[in-house]
Amino acid sequence: MKAREVKRRKMVEKYAAKKAALKKASLADAEGNIDYEALTKLQKIPRNASRIRLHNRCELTGRPKGYMRQFGISRIMFREMASAGLIPGVKKASW
Repeated sequence: MKAREVKRRKMVEKYAAKKAALKKASLADAEGNIDYEALTKLQKIPRNASRIRLHNRCELTGRPKGYMRQFGISRIMFREMASAGLIPGVKKASW
């Protein structure tokens, strides 16, 4: 896994609670009042603290494309590991 991806994951976890609280506070209430102070604090949170900036990568090689969510690895590593019998319950199809 790339170091910057690890750094982003840690930052997302660090700011998740603070970000959720500020978002909730900045929403308009019944009278339509908006807390602009909460909005400015929300804007000062680092960009990398946003969950949308995370990218799924292979846990073994760090490859960003061909990622299989169910296994957490890329398609290439999946094929190699499945052929070697390293993934339980997966076997090569033959017909």
